[in-house]
Amino acid sequence: MEYTMVDPTLAEMGKNLNEAMKMLEDNQRKAEEENEKKYARKDIPGPLQGSGQDMVSILQLVQNLMHGEEEEESSQAYRLQNVGEQGHMALLGHSLAAYISVLDRERLRKLTTRILSDTTLWLCRLFRYENGSAYYHEDDREGLLKICRLVIHTRYEDYTVEGFNVLYTKQPVIYISSAARTGLGQALCNQLGLPLSCMCRVPCNTMFGSQHQMDVALLDRLIKDDVESGKLPLLLVANAGTPGAGHTDKLGRLKELCEQYNMWLHVEGVNLATLALGYVSSSVLAATKCDSMTLTLGSWLGLPAVPAVTLYRHEDPSLSLAAGLTSSQPVEKLRALPLWLSLQYLGHDGIVERIKHASQLVSSAWLVGWLVEDELSSPVVVFKFYQKYLNRGPTSVHFFNWALSLQLGEQLAQLVPASGVDVVELEDEGTCVRFSPLMTSAVLGTEIQDVDQLVDCLKMKIPVLTSTLQLREEFEQEVRRTVGLLYIEDLSWPGLGVVRYIFHDGKNDDKQEKELEKINTELLKKLNELESDLTFSLGPEFGGQKNCVYIGMVTEDLDVSELVETIAATGREIEENSRLLENMTEVVRKGIQEAQLQLQKANEERLLEEGLLRQIPVVGSVLNWFSPFQASPKGRTFNLTAGSLESTESTYVSKAQGTGTTPPPTPTSSLTKQRLPGQKIFKRSLRNSDAFSETSSVSHCEDLEKTDQRPPPLSPGQEQRSPETEKPEQQQQEGAQTPNKGTEDIPRDCTKVEEQESQR
Repeated sequence: MEYTMVDPTLAEMGKNLNEAMKMLEDNQRKAEEENEKKYARKDIPGPLQGSGQDMVSILQLVQNLMHGEEEEESSQAYRLQNVGEQGHMALLGHSLAAYISVLDRERLRKLTTRILSDTTLWLCRLFRYENGSAYYHEDDREGLLKICRLVIHTRYEDYTVEGFNVLYTKQPVIYISSAARTGLGQALCNQLGLPLSCMCRVPCNTMFGSQHQMDVALLDRLIKDDVESGKLPLLLVANAGTPGAGHTDKLGRLKELCEQYNMWLHVEGVNLATLALGYVSSSVLAATKCDSMTLTLGSWLGLPAVPAVTLYRHEDPSLSLAAGLTSSQPVEKLRALPLWLSLQYLGHDGIVERIKHASQLVSSAWLVGWLVEDELSSPVVVFKFYQKYLNRGPTSVHFFNWALSLQLGEQLAQLVPASGVDVVELEDEGTCVRFSPLMTSAVLGTEIQDVDQLVDCLKMKIPVLTSTLQLREEFEQEVRRTVGLLYIEDLSWPGLGVVRYIFHDGKNDDKQEKELEKINTELLKKLNELESDLTFSLGPEFGGQKNCVYIGMVTEDLDVSELVETIAATGREIEENSRLLENMTEVVRKGIQEAQLQLQKANEERLLEEGLLRQIPVVGSVLNWFSPFQASPKGRTFNLTAGSLESTESTYVSKAQGTGTTPPPTPTSSLTKQRLPGQKIFKRSLRNSDAFSETSSVSHCEDLEKTDQRPPPLSPGQEQRSPETEKPEQQQQEGAQTPNKGTEDIPRDCTKVEEQESQR
């Protein structure tokens, strides 16, 4: 069945949107294929053109602004949000909102009322929130801000007339969890014009339950203390999925506490998305009884540029209007248009399927096993690397685990970008790696294969982290025992360790510092030229030590002693070469000065021998013609090996340059360790004892074979013969057995030949 578009403007709008999106996506693919990004003159802002531009030129400019100013090659590839057909519907909603806003007032009112009522009804039924109203907002904190104003208007009857004067008698108090979003309380106080003393931060559990859930008993005591001091408990912000670990507060008990003290309960968090599923955990289902909740559908469903929604229950529409939750302006109601179009495109089954797919991804990730807390109902997996049994203090162990967890999260995000893993900082656990598919899977298009790849990469990285941490202490001990090396303690470095080559030559600090920088820089270059699996670097860009070599992660088969020995030997080689060059430079400089003095002296002697007349131009030529002056050429040659000046008389006599003494060999590390075929440098053989015994037995057999090939022991009175003497005798024996022409005088009997040789 075909539908005919009645309004030609709507048809043209849809056509232009499709063409624009196609053009931008095609240009994006071309931009991704180009590796070199050059700074163009057209990126500089210029004056507005008087004649105007067509749509293609404007879209090309937009494409250049989107992709033309990206940074150069980065460690993590740039990934744009996966915009599908449902995303096109959301983008179309913004275009339609601009077009609908020019309709006449009555049509606009009817249309916006229908859009708002439909979207609110669908969301309340989808997320099990009965008899609720909806407020659509761009900033996800704006809904909570409006709710706070609504509660203030409700609890302070004269607030509309007297304003903040009524707050002096009873100071309002807003309670938030310590696991809430960073800066949420301060943002609310700034927007509401309240002092920070109106914000009460409730700690989480320390003895029983999850350490990311609000302590209900402590909250009860805090409320009682505020009531006794004359304050007014106003609102409680709870979490159905904390921003860090994704844990849910005990919403049922919190609701009872709020009813006891006549407080408003607001809930937010990623776990609210599971209310759309057929099975919902009881802890999350209790959120349907709260007074308000904030939903972020854009990240859950992968919808770009759609507003967040705050569902609430309140009976007085005038107070809602005063708080800004509702508006009499029809244009304000058009905020729901992109979401209205997207929900219709996806349908109920499509929405549930997306949320269910994200929950299944979490189930696949439970195979990891490294969790901060055992919260099976949470659609967020949080884990960290932790190695407890180390010969270190608790502070060092904490910093080591923090650095390695941070490195693990960054590497996983780089290896599997479609997984959406990121690094979070939790108050008690520190640095952790978080996998929250409800917030990222719809945007990045995460599949089960991506989760499997994530788990495989994690299993591959864990042994490397463990080996690095275990060998770190051995590396420190080896460096401290080695002369010429200094171990640098850097607890924030996620690698084997940091080392510096040092020496003391009695120079001033500035010159020695420059020499150290030169030697360590050359040492780093030499180490990177070795064929090894290790990474050597200058360390982090900010906060790292100067003139050091940072060694990255290692495996369990690392030969630490060989590594330290190679670093020390390479450093000594660079230092000796540097000093040799420096000494040679000084010797050459002094040699040149001495040669100049000797040549000047030789010239003066030559003038005395020739006489004054020979120096006159014309007279000297005539005198030299009648009586030539015979003088041997005197020169000087500089011997770099001996470091001395020598006469060139021998050169003129022999007509050849003398070689002089042999120069000393260049100092080298000369590390010639025997290796197995295919074994790289710094690798220690991990074969078991059976393999070693088998290798030794084979070597023993080879030695026996060589022993069997040796000549038998000599009898008494028989001399030992060398191979040179045995070879002619063997030829004589062969000649005796096969006589040739012209060799009749050679004895034919072999025994007689041997007797003659023995008598000899």
